[in-house]
Amino acid sequence: MSMKRYLMNELLCWKNKQNRLPLILKGARQVGKTWLLNEFGRTAFDDVLYINFENAPGLKDVFDGDISASRIIDLLGALHGKRIRPQETLLIFDEVQEIPRALTALKYFAEEAPEYAICCAGSLLGVALHKGTSFPVGKVDYLTLQPLCFEEFLLANDESMLIEFVKNNGMHVLPKVMTEKLTDYLKLYFVIGGMPASVVSWMNTRDFSVVEKRQRDILETYENDFSKHAPPNIVPKLRHLWNSVPSQLAKENKKFIYGLVRDGARARDYKEALLWLLDSGLLRKVNRITKAAMPLKAYEDLKAFKLYHLDVGLLRVMSELPPEAIINGIHIFEEFKGALTEQFVLTELINADFIRNIYYWSSDATAEVDFVFANNHEIFPVEVKASENLQSRSLKVYRERYQPRLVIRTSLANLRDDNGLMNIPLYGLFNIKYYLV
Repeated sequence: MSMKRYLMNELLCWKNKQNRLPLILKGARQVGKTWLLNEFGRTAFDDVLYINFENAPGLKDVFDGDISASRIIDLLGALHGKRIRPQETLLIFDEVQEIPRALTALKYFAEEAPEYAICCAGSLLGVALHKGTSFPVGKVDYLTLQPLCFEEFLLANDESMLIEFVKNNGMHVLPKVMTEKLTDYLKLYFVIGGMPASVVSWMNTRDFSVVEKRQRDILETYENDFSKHAPPNIVPKLRHLWNSVPSQLAKENKKFIYGLVRDGARARDYKEALLWLLDSGLLRKVNRITKAAMPLKAYEDLKAFKLYHLDVGLLRVMSELPPEAIINGIHIFEEFKGALTEQFVLTELINADFIRNIYYWSSDATAEVDFVFANNHEIFPVEVKASENLQSRSLKVYRERYQPRLVIRTSLANLRDDNGLMNIPLYGLFNIKYYLV
């Protein structure tokens, strides 16, 4: 099967930049970084030199001593019997965190040899970068790869015409036959999620048990990383935090509570473990704002936050929710669907290229809006509804207080604009930028 990733467009823009710097592609393990970079090299360059540092520990000697760009190019070309040509060869350093001096060498590629195209990726690169691996700020470009969003999932299912219909439909109500089809795909996405291996398993087998086996393998890989890569003193805390996420999100008030991680747990005890999970890309943190005013960052409450998972499908598996509960809409899903729906909405907002930071808003425990973001000096609240029940006291409180031009509610109900209260269907969130105009 073919898999279209929208980040490919960003990679092509990077390739054609005049002042191109070496690129670091960040993202959690198993989101498809290696595949994407190799596909980028295959389709946009004449040649590719791919090096996995995890499988070539002997390369450490190459990066000891002189790490000037010319020496590195000569050595790598000689070792691999391949001429590395400026502008024509894509040089890929994978699992680059295994040899930190290779990251340091990027400085010299930026300063001495910008004509060479070099991309780096690594499964725990966010952790390595946070540790302060030695290379100057301003000498690299960054991109981050996420799991497949819902639109990419539809493309993987050969539904480009369905996407085009939603985008070309404007503000018209979608026909029932379309909403039913999109809702069915949405349920599938809640089960499968956006991890490439999970999506490929589904496309190849159409068997939920095969998909779930693949998802459990991914989760096991993550837990193995705790022991392999994290400081030993925080490994138990990593496991406690990681395993508490489903129960935290199952609460009506989803604010993260350390006491649910372990009896007597305190923030200062888990600070390092939480940072590790965030830097590895496995969890998403959404901080509270106390006031919906520009700039939102100025009203951020760092002590109040919600934690979400990397992927809705993996969250479902960790929550021990069987696929049939979602597909058939049985009671067990009704109990937990608010958590999965918020997870899905956050994933869609993160993948919207015009949204930079996402928060939530609450007011003296009387009202809470699930997500808030800014765009073009305007603030947009987003209330998430897991069904077609459209009652929202919190949005009413927010509107009375801040008088926004537009507030967003997202649910399974059809597209509707009710005097500045915009209902965007969950399956149409990939088109959110159009609806905000």
